[in-house]
Amino acid sequence: MYEKIEGVPRLLMNVELKPVQGDRFQPTGFADLGAAVYERPNGPRMLLVESAQSVANRLEHACLHGNGPRLAPQLDGLPYILVKLTGAAEAETSSLVEAHRINSPFIISDLGFREAFTKATGYAKGKPIEWSKIAGALFRQDPNSLLHGVFMANYEDGRIRVPRMLTGFIEAEDIREAASGGVKNNPLDPSGSIRAANYDKNVYGNVPYSRMEYTAKRITAYFNMDLSLLDGFGLERDACDLLVSLGLYKIRRFLNGGLRLRTACDLAPQGEVQITSPPGFVLPDEPQLLAAVQRSIKACGSKGLFAKPPVTQITTEVVLKKAGEDRSGESNQREVKDEKGSGETAESDE
Repeated sequence: MYEKIEGVPRLLMNVELKPVQGDRFQPTGFADLGAAVYERPNGPRMLLVESAQSVANRLEHACLHGNGPRLAPQLDGLPYILVKLTGAAEAETSSLVEAHRINSPFIISDLGFREAFTKATGYAKGKPIEWSKIAGALFRQDPNSLLHGVFMANYEDGRIRVPRMLTGFIEAEDIREAASGGVKNNPLDPSGSIRAANYDKNVYGNVPYSRMEYTAKRITAYFNMDLSLLDGFGLERDACDLLVSLGLYKIRRFLNGGLRLRTACDLAPQGEVQITSPPGFVLPDEPQLLAAVQRSIKACGSKGLFAKPPVTQITTEVVLKKAGEDRSGESNQREVKDEKGSGETAESDE
């Protein structure tokens, strides 16, 4: 797959979308802004339907087994880090679902993993970073960390920051507001005076609300694969081929089944994905891309480019933060800001 686009700086794609029913749709909402409405210099009103942070999360989710944290079985052999939490919480998490992936405190706090990662990268404070070693080590542990980016604020002095190789967003053109509303009814007591003895918050009674949806002349999903960044990683051809195939496979998975973005935002592609750069490249279908990914997984595994075993398992003990106790430091505050970005949820934004 990579050889077909080698030497091209960007692989640029877009596809037109449409609501599966009716004309209205609900865009992403931002805590301090609401819907992101803006205007092009030549006049048409535009709307950000889905942010780059959110699309990154959805592309990652496309390859999970259910909701994660484990990988889908059809991608068996692809490396990632699986964490068993013990102590105050008995659960599993992984580098596939954690914010900033390998930078998760549940992963990077493990001394054994931290030591092995430092040895593989040759990382040291006060010395220049060898980015090819960084890329090779990240690829060995979790190729998705290169595809979707990683900011390792919790590791050493926080200089390892790899931007996303694959980016996407959805925007709408020539939009119009579609105002509506409703009411949350309390059939027992509209005034809200009758309350549960053990729950006295103001959630009772009839509560009217307004709702703003939108219509648009056109809704378009855009995807950008940064091949110049990939070339700069200095990885072997099989590793490059895996990252390209895996990224394109995720796009197909997202478009084929992941476009119910919200309750009132259910979209479907209209026609084929258009490749705007390079001309002549055709996006393969989902079965072809899956076969290409599986071939690349096998090739990379046989060449020793993956961790052995590919799923690195870590056990991390967790504790409950005591009431009134403040454990946040400057680096943690910076990381939380970056993880949330400007999105509607705690979305990672490298």
